Amino acid sequence: MVEKVITLENVPLAEFLGEANENIRQIAAAFPQSKIISRGNEIRIQGGAPEILRINDVLNLLLEHMDRFGHLTPENVKDYLDVEGVPFEDANRDQVIVFGNKGIVIKPKSANQRKLVESAMTNDLVFALGPAGTGKTYIAVALAVRALKNREVKRIIITRPAVEAGENLGFLPGDLQEKLDPYLRPIYDALQDMVPAEKLKYYQETRVIEIAPLAYMRGRTLHDAFVLLDEAQNTTNEQIKMFLTRMGPNSKVIITGDQTQVDLPIRQKSGLSEALKILKDVKGIGMVYLSGKDVVRHRLVKSIIEAYEKDHYRKEQERDESSSRKNNA
Repeated sequence: MVEKVITLENVPLAEFLGEANENIRQIAAAFPQSKIISRGNEIRIQGGAPEILRINDVLNLLLEHMDRFGHLTPENVKDYLDVEGVPFEDANRDQVIVFGNKGIVIKPKSANQRKLVESAMTNDLVFALGPAGTGKTYIAVALAVRALKNREVKRIIITRPAVEAGENLGFLPGDLQEKLDPYLRPIYDALQDMVPAEKLKYYQETRVIEIAPLAYMRGRTLHDAFVLLDEAQNTTNEQIKMFLTRMGPNSKVIITGDQTQVDLPIRQKSGLSEALKILKDVKGIGMVYLSGKDVVRHRLVKSIIEAYEKDHYRKEQERDESSSRKNNA
């Protein structure tokens, strides 16, 4: 049996615990294999480790609700224990990552998305690879937000290489930040689903959440942070090596990329592809591959991606055959 003690600080206890501890009794009823005791400002949980982790997740969600809305009712508790009509224990099998704004439930929607979540739980560095629309960036941002909310890290750092995908960055209006914002828009969109607008603004102003081009990472040590490198297929070998060596103590890193959408100049090798070859046997690094089956956009997107994947692999085979013929000549 494992025991965990949670100390409630700066929380109105009567409101949080409920009349006659009704809120806590609801949680205890949802997890009958564990024992939950409330004394003063401490909540003591006894039971098996997996269930204790789930109870801890529920309590963190309720504390966040209390912080956001200033009140907590038994109906609110029931809502968190009953996600869209699915009992919370069953919902956890689908690994609810975080509850977003307006009650959005953010969780994996495919087997490979679940693999990504599981890999991030067991590895400090994870590569999430797959085509557009597979949710790799969205899931990575959700994992970062959960780590911040659970106080596992002190900050979130999200970065992208500022590579021009057919457009000329110099001709965009505005200063450097305004020029870069369109490249970082998918990150902002994901965060706006998960963090209330005022809190997101505060986090950015205080650099609790930092979104910046990859070049800004040079020379830094990223500690106590959840770090996400997005669009890594557009890094050079030197850039991705620089990024990988920024990892500091108590850091989690997820690198996402789509090897079929490289926007680097012709003859410039993708640093992501090189890193995958070099690091494939290094322990403690997870590599998760998503495919068209994981696409969560319009049904036609799956067919489009599958067609492009076939074309990509056909061209790779042709290059390999051509290289082999030249070597044998």
